[in-house]
Amino acid sequence: MSKIIEFIAHETIVAIDYIQPVPIKRNVPEWYKKLSMQGPLNIKHCMPFLDTLTSGYLIKSPIDYEYRHNVWDTEDQDYKTYWNIGGPSYDVDLVLKENININYGTQLHGTLQIAGSPMLEKNRFLPVHKIMNPWIIKTPPGYSCLFLPPMNNVDERFSIIPGIVDTDTFRREVNFPFIINCRKNESVESMIKAGTPIVQVFPFKRDVWQMKISTRDEVKHRSAVVEQMIHKFQHYKNKIWNKKQWS
Repeated sequence: MSKIIEFIAHETIVAIDYIQPVPIKRNVPEWYKKLSMQGPLNIKHCMPFLDTLTSGYLIKSPIDYEYRHNVWDTEDQDYKTYWNIGGPSYDVDLVLKENININYGTQLHGTLQIAGSPMLEKNRFLPVHKIMNPWIIKTPPGYSCLFLPPMNNVDERFSIIPGIVDTDTFRREVNFPFIINCRKNESVESMIKAGTPIVQVFPFKRDVWQMKISTRDEVKHRSAVVEQMIHKFQHYKNKIWNKKQWS
């Protein structure tokens, strides 16, 4: 029996189809699609890699978010981050009246909130940008959601700060602070267009776990090695892997 993950938003948001959440399998990168299954083995034969591209759901940017990060401010003689909100024409009065959780001004986290972490250096010691998320995410009792940058399909310009939220009891929108990648370029000027993939959502059941360390069973281990040698080509796909269902 399938579980339901529900994405809930104001009708103004729901009406814009290209910013709606979708199963992330609809966002498989083009370079992966173009890889051939014929000839030498490549990453397309790796089922664990495929699962990262097709498991869970995708949240997209609901706005155009134009930013200039670590840019020298001649007037203040300091490095700063600048931004401009655009994209779909959201009526600010409607946003305020209906309490729609979306960027209509500037939302930042101060540097003290990530002090001491490598993220601060990557962000050039500047305040952290934040995309306000208009979607309330609802999962069945006992299920939480892991939020992370799209796995193996990351936008090199930025990445959200990963987190886990108990979405079965949290009845508000989950917002997404993100770090600008300034390790390659000292200053970054770019735009996150509305509809850009920003978050991979992975719902999971909360269970009680205990850790155990054991020595391996040598007979079973040798048997597994021999079986893999006999069925060397796509052994994991044909003998072990279970196809996942996300819709």
